[in-house]
Amino acid sequence: MENRNENGHGNSGKEIRVWCDGCYDMVHFGHANSLRQAKALGHKLVVGIHNDEDITRNKGPPVFTQEERYKMVRGIKWVDEVVEDAPYVTTLETLDKYDCDFCVHGDDITLTADGIDTYHLVKKAQRYKEVSRTAGVSTTDLVGRMLLLTKNHFKQGDQEYEVEKEDHTARSPWTGCSQFLPTTQKIIQFSDGKPPKPTDRIVYVAGAFDLFHVGHLDFLEKAKKLGDYLIVGLHTDPVVNQYKGGNYPIMNLHERVLSVLACKYVNEVVIGAPYSVTMDLMEHFNVSVVCHGQTHIAYDVGYVDPYAIPKQMGKFMLIDSGNTITTEDIVERIIRHRLEFEQRNKKKEKKEIEVYEAMQKVKLAQKSG
Repeated sequence: MENRNENGHGNSGKEIRVWCDGCYDMVHFGHANSLRQAKALGHKLVVGIHNDEDITRNKGPPVFTQEERYKMVRGIKWVDEVVEDAPYVTTLETLDKYDCDFCVHGDDITLTADGIDTYHLVKKAQRYKEVSRTAGVSTTDLVGRMLLLTKNHFKQGDQEYEVEKEDHTARSPWTGCSQFLPTTQKIIQFSDGKPPKPTDRIVYVAGAFDLFHVGHLDFLEKAKKLGDYLIVGLHTDPVVNQYKGGNYPIMNLHERVLSVLACKYVNEVVIGAPYSVTMDLMEHFNVSVVCHGQTHIAYDVGYVDPYAIPKQMGKFMLIDSGNTITTEDIVERIIRHRLEFEQRNKKKEKKEIEVYEAMQKVKLAQKSG
């Protein structure tokens, strides 16, 4: 019987190289889940990323710059190689140039400005495979949340993890998202599942990590260098709203958990970590050092320093990642270019609805024929 490797592929001696490409704007857990599934189909995952000019021409302006998007995708744990300035339409020449066996994309559709399927060439050559798109999130959806500035998505009680959606009479079947439904299986798929070794130096950081971005990525990379095993504590939605105010967080707790777990520097996540770092937490995880970046540290209820205990233990450190980008900066980009992004979202949804309806008509004709 043929031996199988951990991904379920036969050990024929050939390394299977998988190609994925896209905009990867505001890189979120939906992108990461697609890349995770793609990596499972081979041994090495090569990700091509389009430049700002091509994205703007075909679907409207990206929120993140190309340099930010290149860095963010490199930070995803399942990615082996990144190809910058990848062509918007995937060609056989591109697959051959990077020695990739086939291309993988989600089961939604990507079109050029002229309405052409960007994967039509690789589909025709049968060098294309699909994975399931992650329901409940898309860049279009996240941009929409920020444009709405709704305050209802961090409700408490049985509604705590619901995200209010804008009421559309017609929604794209792909980017007009349904509610994200978290499961333990999804968390397990994203988690390494590896406990720290007894000799590991444990680093602990905590925060909202909302709209996971390059500022977060650079901070976590710096924190990981202080030890062997990095644990990230994520605060609940009501706690984040308490110290950030406004409509924060944009992403709910479960969405933020998956976004952080997808980062290659992170080993473990504490879901709903206490805002003030407790002695129990320090001892339970055998924490060697607690880090915080250059952002403001808000006091806990009762004017309590949330880092008082690790400071008393001589285990607290402020670090400078050299990156000053914050979640608020990302939201400000959206608000500053509000009209551009609103037009982009409407245009994208309209195009996707038209294509979806055409596809449904073809399927119906095939059944009746």
